[in-house]
Formats: sequence, structure tokens, C-alpha cells
Amino acid sequence: MPASAAPDAETFIARWRDADASERANAQSFLNDLIDLLGQDRPARSHLAGYGYEHPVTFARTGTTGYIDLYKRGCFVLEAKRGALPAAPAQLPLLPPAAARPARPAWDDAMVRARGQAEQYARALPEWPPFLVTVAVGQAIELFADFSRTGKNYTHFPDAARFRIRLDDLSDPAIRDRLRLVWSDPDALDPARTAARVTRDIATRLAALGNSFEAQGHAPERVARFLMRCLFSMFAEDVRLIPEDSFRDLLTSQRGTPENVAPLLQSLWAAMDGGGMSDVLRTRVMRFNGGLFADTEALPVDNLQLALLIEAAEADWREVEPAIFGTLLERALSPRDRHKLGAHYTPRAYVERLVLPTIVEPLRADWENARAAALRLAQDGKPEEARATLHAFHRQLCATRVLDPACGSGNFLYVALEAMKRLEGEVTDLLREMGEAQSALGLEGMTVDPHQFLGIELNPWAAAVAELVLWIGYLQWHYRTHGRAAPSEPVLRDFRNIENRDAVLAWTATAPRTDEAGRPVTRWDGATTIRHPVTGDPVPDPEARIPILDYQNPRPADWPEATFIVGNPPFI
Repeated sequence: MPASAAPDAETFIARWRDADASERANAQSFLNDLIDLLGQDRPARSHLAGYGYEHPVTFARTGTTGYIDLYKRGCFVLEAKRGALPAAPAQLPLLPPAAARPARPAWDDAMVRARGQAEQYARALPEWPPFLVTVAVGQAIELFADFSRTGKNYTHFPDAARFRIRLDDLSDPAIRDRLRLVWSDPDALDPARTAARVTRDIATRLAALGNSFEAQGHAPERVARFLMRCLFSMFAEDVRLIPEDSFRDLLTSQRGTPENVAPLLQSLWAAMDGGGMSDVLRTRVMRFNGGLFADTEALPVDNLQLALLIEAAEADWREVEPAIFGTLLERALSPRDRHKLGAHYTPRAYVERLVLPTIVEPLRADWENARAAALRLAQDGKPEEARATLHAFHRQLCATRVLDPACGSGNFLYVALEAMKRLEGEVTDLLREMGEAQSALGLEGMTVDPHQFLGIELNPWAAAVAELVLWIGYLQWHYRTHGRAAPSEPVLRDFRNIENRDAVLAWTATAPRTDEAGRPVTRWDGATTIRHPVTGDPVPDPEARIPILDYQNPRPADWPEATFIVGNPPFI
């Protein structure tokens, strides 16, 4: 049905809210109305079109045939359950009635089973769809996505707080647009796409700033630290760790008087480091600590530099993609690598190819076992034991350590953190469904956080960026999960989880090597080039020399203990 003929959202909601149980049992009627509401074509009569009801699939292990409630090739597998009728006698409720436990919808248990069925059907298809959709007819729609299309990481979409769409939510045009894309262009919903564009744009501005500051004679390290404090402040205002738009407004208020910017920023960062009243913002700010604002130095800026800072602050930092932001930021800050800003970096998809089978698949296998055991205990009338099983897995998750011994700017570590946070969201979501109050979920005082993600990196630029990337990624997840609830203070903690050192060799001291005449022995620095006068090709610059060092008491470097080791180590 063309979009122009689509029914009004309020009419759709009213019809299905008031429908009786027998009508709600007709899933195809509900789905046809929903498809019309979204302005999409209804399914074809033949399953050969790749879009239809009761799409047959053969399970390889048993040779039996199953039927997907609704399937669209390249888009989704959809499983629907009746939304109003109670479960059949053979399908016991997840938990026995309890006065102290919050009431749960009668269809909630069916949705848990629907997701399991959808995953089984998706596994039997020739290719994994990006979405699994579960529907409680007339009540709710739930979305689970795996844009890698590996079938190993279907998680709440867009996050654990918003994956369930209630019937009344369909009055929101943004929600309908989200569902419309699930039907028509699911890859457009991949957050990495939008984030990549935002991230490249921001990194380009930071590179221009770096060039301008260094042209004025500022040391690269001072420039990098100043820009890192600026960008975290931009992120902080967008997630409301400091008042919304306060950093941007502070910068814009000084157009024409750029000489005032440095002292104002130093005052703000001093307040953010220790917490308390900020004279600049005229409000109390949280205590950030963590080392980032221990040094509050702000470089003096001119009108052009101020304009570039304002442009960067106007971007939506909530959309920054940490998995590529680290590499681009590292290059933007490093004079040597700045020319590589648009060059190849390890794409997120490549990182996931390593992280998913190495870390996520084993953890998810453990989670599936724990979830199945908890559901069985709940059905057997043992709710306390069921919740204890889930808590035991959560403690295991929070005790898992991931090491990248050549972590660069933290891409592999961040993708691992994100995957484990998604898994944690499923655990806490099921605990809530089993009647555990939100306050009780926090009693253990445990959550997946940056201290579990360990890195070793020889480049001091990259090591500093890696730590920042993990914190930005962690705080992004905090706000996606908890809304506007502020994190505990200090917001940043110096876990010392990213070590700036050699991952292969340890030593007591170094001394420059000298020849028989006592002259220092040097080598090419490995990076600086000049143009060959004949071929024009880049060749090593004979003047770019660095001393060769001798190592005293050399020995293999120790690595911190970890559950998993990942990364792209150059020394293998």
C-alpha cells in the first residue's frame, strides 16, 4: 500500500487497543495494518519472493521444516505472539504470583520465547538478517539487531532502554520512521554509519587546530592535551555531564575577544577536576578527576582557532563512534600522522571479526546457558534461585578482563566493552522481568566498566587517546541505558588500565650506543622522508637520525592477567 493511503496512527492504535482477544490472535491482520501504517508494500503471496508470511525454512540438524511468521530477505525475521491471551497450561508463567513483585504483562513470557524462535529461524536461513523482530499482537514490538550479519550478536536495538516499542509509542513519527527503515533499508539504521560521518568531520577540525597551534610554536604534546580537554568538554555538555551547550556558549560568548578564552577554560577545568562551584558556568559541576583535568593549561587562541573550536563544539558528540574516533583523533593530534587522517584505519567490521568470535561468542554461550537455567528455575517456582543464577553470570561478566597488548588508540578494547555492555543490558533486563527492582540491581555495586579493558601501547599519544576513548564509550552507554541519571563521582577514574610501555621488552635503563671513537651510533628515524631527485618517490631522509640505545638488564615484559587477549599486534 502506498504511503499516501496509510492509515492514521491514532486510528491504528485505537483499533488494536480496543480489539478483543480473538481478533488479537490474528497476527497477520495486525501486521497488515502495521505495514499499511508504515507505508510499505504488503507481503507477496508466494514465499519465493523473499517477503511473505509463513516462510518455510529447513532445520539442518533435524531435517524438519519450520515456518517464519513474517520474513523479508535482507531485512528481518519476525515472530508474533498473541498479546492478550494468557499462556496455555503447558507454558507456565516465568514466575509465580507474588504480591511484592511488580506486575508483568501476560505476554512478556511469550516475547522471551519468540526471540528464541526467531534466532532459530534466522540460523536456518542462507544468510543472517540484520534484524530480529518480535511482536506481542496489539501490545508491543521488540527489535534486536546484528549489523555484522554474523548471527552472533543480536542485541537490543537501539539499546536496552528503547528496544521495546509499545502500541502507544507508534504515535511518535520517529518510532514509525525507525520501523519503516527496518522494512525498507535496515542498514541505514546502523549507528556506525552516521557516527563515522560525524567522527571524520570532527577529526578534520581537530587536525586543522593542531596545525594552527603548532605553526605558532606550541609543542605537539601541549597541543594534544589541550585539544583532548576541549573535546571531552564538548562531549560532556552533549550528554549533560555539564549543563547542555554550556561549553559551546562559553566559546561563542568570546567571539571578538579570543584573549579571554584561555583563562576562562582554565577556570572551568579546575572546577571540573575537583568538583564544586564553577564561576565560569555559575553552577555546580561534578567532580571529574581521572587525570584528564589535573593539568588545566589552556593555550591562547586567535579568532580563527576560536571559530574552529566552536564548529567542533556544534557537532553532536553523542554520535561520535569510539571504534574509529580513537584512530582519527590520534592522527589529528600527532604531527607525524596527521596527513593520514583520511587514510586507511582498521574498520569497525574488521575489529568485530576478531572481537566477536574471541570474546563475545564464549560469553554469549555462557549467557545462553545461564538464561536457560534461570528460566527453568523460574518455571519450577524457584524465583530466588533463578535470580541468583543471573547474578552469578553478571559477576562473571564484571570479572572478565580483556587485554590488547598493542592497543593503539583502543579500537579493539572499545568494541569489546560495547559488546559486553550490550550483554550486561540483557542480563539486567531479564532480572527486571523476573521482578527485581531497579534499586536492587545496583546493590552489588558492579557493572562492566573501563577498568576491565587493559592495554599496552608504546606510543604515548595513542595510549592517552585509548583511555579517553574507553571513557567516552562507557559514558555513552551509561546515558543510553539510564537516560539522564548522572553517573557516580568522580566521573572519570584513573584505573591505570592503559600502560604506556613496550609490550615485548622490559629493561632497567638505557644508554646511547657509541662507536670505537665514542661517537653516538644512530639510525634513520623510520618515518621522515624526502623526494628522490630523479624518481620523485619518497625515500628515507638521511638527516633524520635517532640514537640507537643499549638496554640494561633486558627481559621479557610482563603482561597483566586477563581472560581474553585480542588486538592486532605488530610484533607477531
